[in-house]
Amino acid sequence: MLEMEKDFDSKVKIQRTSSSSNGAGIVQRSKSFVFRAPQENYTIQDFELGKIYGVGSYSKVVRAKKKDIGVVYALKIMDKKFITKENKTAYVKLERIVLDQLDHPGIVRLYFTFQDSFSLYMALESCEGGELFDQITRKGRLTEEEARFYAAEVVDALEYIHGLGVIHRDIKPENLLLTTEGHIKIADFGSVKPMQDSQITVLPNAASDDKACTFVGTAAYVPPEVLNSSPATFGNDLWAPGCTLYQMLSGTSPFKDASEWLIFQRIIAREIRFPDYFSDEARDLIDRLLDLDPSRRPGAGPDGYAILKIHPFFKAVAWDNLRAQTPPKLALEPGTQSPAADDVQESSWSPSHIGDGSAASARQPDGTAPSSEGTG
Repeated sequence: MLEMEKDFDSKVKIQRTSSSSNGAGIVQRSKSFVFRAPQENYTIQDFELGKIYGVGSYSKVVRAKKKDIGVVYALKIMDKKFITKENKTAYVKLERIVLDQLDHPGIVRLYFTFQDSFSLYMALESCEGGELFDQITRKGRLTEEEARFYAAEVVDALEYIHGLGVIHRDIKPENLLLTTEGHIKIADFGSVKPMQDSQITVLPNAASDDKACTFVGTAAYVPPEVLNSSPATFGNDLWAPGCTLYQMLSGTSPFKDASEWLIFQRIIAREIRFPDYFSDEARDLIDRLLDLDPSRRPGAGPDGYAILKIHPFFKAVAWDNLRAQTPPKLALEPGTQSPAADDVQESSWSPSHIGDGSAASARQPDGTAPSSEGTG
């Protein structure tokens, strides 16, 4: 426990080095690091805790308002004991370090961290519009115009992430969050994998698994090469946007079935049934993104994201002015008047939740149950 506290101490410093300076084209590793998002000396009592956004195997994410300034965060609370017991320390460090270095309007921001004897805390940007998954559920299915808007913002953020040499590895509607205005932000970097040419600085003791295609994520969105233990590539992240686009347009994931095993069989066999109401452009894009060969997926080849962005499905998208466009209108949760409504009084949260890593997500294998905002 003491070792973990030292690792997350605010005095840990990271010296950023550019990829051009090392000349080796490998993941940069440094023994010192200065975090953009500082480690503060806050306590959990400094926050007014609201609803639970999500629960993971070793973490919970709750809506938390800083009492003195009134700013709302999505507070990720991680159980130290469970992390240590399950050898997850390196994953937690890596998530924190990668989030600290990402700076894009389509990615959830990390503001600061703190800790106590039982838990580690990450104060993340709170996306009051909820999950894209919820919009699909409330609307039944999205119009092609709505799906195109969200898909374009996902592509824009993924292009940035991949440009830094990082694979997310858990793209799905539950990890695509919405701002109050309705713009997409990618969350949950708990499965992140820096590639060998990554521009992200990584501490020596903060690394993901060497077998990069070890199964992570939710069954319904897992690419077939992960199930076959193939080497990790940027194409791994482009399978899930194909699944997500299908789900936005139809209301269900393309490989939905009664169990994980059956889902995996459908994925490996690439058993897809397209509804008749899909446009030719949407069908073609999904078909290409769900190619069994990850190197052939648009965005993964030598021409990069340019090929994906000029696909006919995105013909009407103004890529240079994407975030200035008006998002689709959000479908609100029944009984609420706005996505930013202060719902602290409706919380099921109590201090006894802190440090309890025994609760697991209730998500179904086909991704049809509520999920988390950056849970681990």
